[in-house]
Amino acid sequence: MATHHANAVLPDEPEKATLEGKNKVLGFWLFLGGETVLFGSLFATFIALRDQANGGPTSQQLFDMPLVAAATLILLTSSMTSVMATLALHKKDLKKIQLWLTITVLLGLGFLALEIYEFVHYVHEGHKISTSAFGSAFYTLVGFHGGHVAFGIIWIILLQVSAVKKGLTVVTAPKFYLASLYWHFIDVVWVFIFTVVYLMGMIGGKVG
Repeated sequence: MATHHANAVLPDEPEKATLEGKNKVLGFWLFLGGETVLFGSLFATFIALRDQANGGPTSQQLFDMPLVAAATLILLTSSMTSVMATLALHKKDLKKIQLWLTITVLLGLGFLALEIYEFVHYVHEGHKISTSAFGSAFYTLVGFHGGHVAFGIIWIILLQVSAVKKGLTVVTAPKFYLASLYWHFIDVVWVFIFTVVYLMGMIGGKVG
C-alpha cells in the first residue's frame, strides 16, 4: 500500500522532481560526454590500424555478417524496450518498468552471448588480440563496448532488486532514468561500431 501511495503522488517526470534528481541527470550527461571522447579515441585508433593485419586474417576473411546483424537487431530491440521502461516510469507504473527492464536485460544477455561466440570463433581462426595491430584495436574497441553492456545489465538488475524494497519514489526514479539513458548510449555506440568496424571493413575489402 505504501508503494502505491508513493506512486500516486509522484509528479509527471519523477526523475527530475527534485534538485538532486536534476543534478544527477546533468552529471550523467557530463559523464556520457567523457565516455564519448573515450570511445572516439578508440574509434580513431581502430581506423588507423584496421589494415595492419600483420599477415593474420583480415576483416573480410573473418567477419560473420549474419551473426553481427543478429546481434545488432537484438541490441536495437533492447533500446526500444528501455524506451518502454521510461514511458512506464512517467506513468508511475513500477510493474511495467520491471517488465520492460527485465526484457532489456534478457536481450542484453543475448547480445553478449553472440559477441562471446563471435570472439571465440575469431580466436580459432587465428585472430587474437596479440596477433596484429588490427586484432588489438578490434578487441579493445568491441570488447570495451561489451564491457559496458555487461555493466549496464548488472546495474539494471541491482536497480530492480532495490526497487522491490524501496518502490518508485523521487529518489529511485532518477536511477531508472539514468540506467535507461546509459543503455541508449551503448546502443548508439554499437551502431557506430557496426558501421565503422563491420560494414566499412567488408566494403573496404570489396573495393580493394
